[in-house]
Amino acid sequence: MKKNYDFKNSKKNPYAKSLKKQVTINLSEEVLDYFKEMSEKTSIPYQTLINFYLLDCVKNKKEINFSWDK
Repeated sequence: MKKNYDFKNSKKNPYAKSLKKQVTINLSEEVLDYFKEMSEKTSIPYQTLINFYLLDCVKNKKEINFSWDK
């Protein structure tokens, strides 16, 4: 390994804007169970499935429609 490297001609990562950011979120067991079951069926990690679903909501501009049960 070199002691010094020359980065004068280096370029920025073109994919840097699409990198994911780690967050902590509380989800119900029902939600986790659902995505973990889908994960087993598709062999896609459940965190990735949750991200795919949320990204689909963003791209399709889905709005939340809910009401509190009385």
